Amino acid sequence: MYRTALIVAGGKGLRMGSELPKQFLPIGGKPVLMHTLEAFHRFDKRMQLILVLPREQQGFWRELCETHGFNIKHEIADGGETRFHSVKNGLALINGIGGMVGVHDGVRPFVSQEVIARCFREAAVRKAVIPVIDVVETVRHLTGSGSETVNRNDYKLVQTPQVFDADLLRRAYEQEFTPFFTDDASVVEAMGVPVHLVEGNRENIKITTPFDLKVASALL
Repeated sequence: MYRTALIVAGGKGLRMGSELPKQFLPIGGKPVLMHTLEAFHRFDKRMQLILVLPREQQGFWRELCETHGFNIKHEIADGGETRFHSVKNGLALINGIGGMVGVHDGVRPFVSQEVIARCFREAAVRKAVIPVIDVVETVRHLTGSGSETVNRNDYKLVQTPQVFDADLLRRAYEQEFTPFFTDDASVVEAMGVPVHLVEGNRENIKITTPFDLKVASALL
């Protein structure tokens, strides 16, 4: 089965309080993004890797690759105005017809091999699969007059990679963009296609704040 990983990295680093985009921040001596690409290459060395990156960051990325001797083969697509447009640009670079595509946040370097395998395996049968983890904190819903506790068992936290039948995802991204498209699952669901949940891994954090960076250093 032909597999593609589409790694989306469009962060500006604003919440990190850094001028350096968060995907380029070093953990364990090399940029976050390199760890992420390595995770998918480790899973399947034949997998097509597509990195979606803002055009103005691509030159710097190539310099980083040269500096770190990073030679895992990957193609680069231009980042778009929104995540929706970035993914759409990345989909255009997929080789061939059919197969499976996993869309992954570039700043989630700690996705486990088991979760990647589970997502691709289930998507081969179910067509649309996303990894989730339990909510462990108490959750409150804001109301017009205040707030109220909700049953956390009714909710899940969504991670990536979100894996789909490639032809299905291409069709989904032919839809007109709306602000309700917050991830790939929401785009597919807009076509009336059910999205199935599989177990993620709690270490698969999205590195967006200085605290996340400290956690990431501890996870290495």
